[in-house]
Amino acid sequence: MVATFTPPRPLQNPHVQTILASLAPRKVAATIRASKLRKDSKEYILNCGNGIRLLGAISRNQKNSKGLVTLIHGWEGSIDSAYLLSAAGVLYEQGFNVFRLNLRDHGKSHHLNKALFNSTRLDEVVQAVAEIQRLFPHDHHFLTGFSLGGNFALRVGLRAASAALHLTKIATVSPLIDPVAATINLEEKHPVYHRYFVRKWKQSLRIKIQLYPDIDDQQTLLRLHSLTQMHDYFVPRHTDHPTTHAYLSAYKLSRQQLASLEIPTHIICSTDDPITAMPGGDLSTLSPIVDIEQVNFGGHCGFLQDFRLTSWADQRLVEIFQAATI
Repeated sequence: MVATFTPPRPLQNPHVQTILASLAPRKVAATIRASKLRKDSKEYILNCGNGIRLLGAISRNQKNSKGLVTLIHGWEGSIDSAYLLSAAGVLYEQGFNVFRLNLRDHGKSHHLNKALFNSTRLDEVVQAVAEIQRLFPHDHHFLTGFSLGGNFALRVGLRAASAALHLTKIATVSPLIDPVAATINLEEKHPVYHRYFVRKWKQSLRIKIQLYPDIDDQQTLLRLHSLTQMHDYFVPRHTDHPTTHAYLSAYKLSRQQLASLEIPTHIICSTDDPITAMPGGDLSTLSPIVDIEQVNFGGHCGFLQDFRLTSWADQRLVEIFQAATI
């Protein structure tokens, strides 16, 4: 469905929304607004089986909590990314306990596992959600993710029954649906975002190789200048897939997969998102329990509604999860 969200005119440009969502002024504002969440935050290293460990942080100081929300950041983000910290802070203020989960090699977690992160490592995220539920039982468990984190959240939802996960509701913001199309889109149409992700990925890989020098040749990274070049080098060496296309296709979400979700799910996205690639056609007909809330503004993980850089999507997450507890 097309919902109503109309920010002030200077914030209607999708690139303004996308870039401001992660810039320092938004980070400062989100950090200040999330001061209570951060004060009550405690780090946890989750054991996810087979010696795999993921880092996260729990904030729980609600005597009558409405439930526990687990949040997953986007690619090369972290539990302290501005958009995630903003949403977590709002949810916490509104009576939800919050667990912010770092994916492997994100945030300050590069040292925890030797093998490199790749986006098909779903098992450990499923196990992390199961471990969160074991450690912090609540009547209601919610899962939300942003961009690639939204992709992970949706795939966790597809595995929920087989993994015996108790999820009341899933909600995602600007989820990555088609990694193949998104990569082509970045390289061909958006050089600024493309360079940003190349730079961020190289930074992460350098940290990893400094910690584990035998894992790969750090100098090779300096010679690669596009996501395709980096994937072509990385995929056959560090994933179970022979080619870049096979790897990116492995975590693409088809319409059939989305329609088969058995957990009530809400997808927040914008028609002007310059980064992700939503599937074509009428998304509102996917499934009775998959609600697509598609707005005309918001860019990628932005949805900034005013000049204080607060997010309309944050309040929508509160409303969505509150409604699920009634």
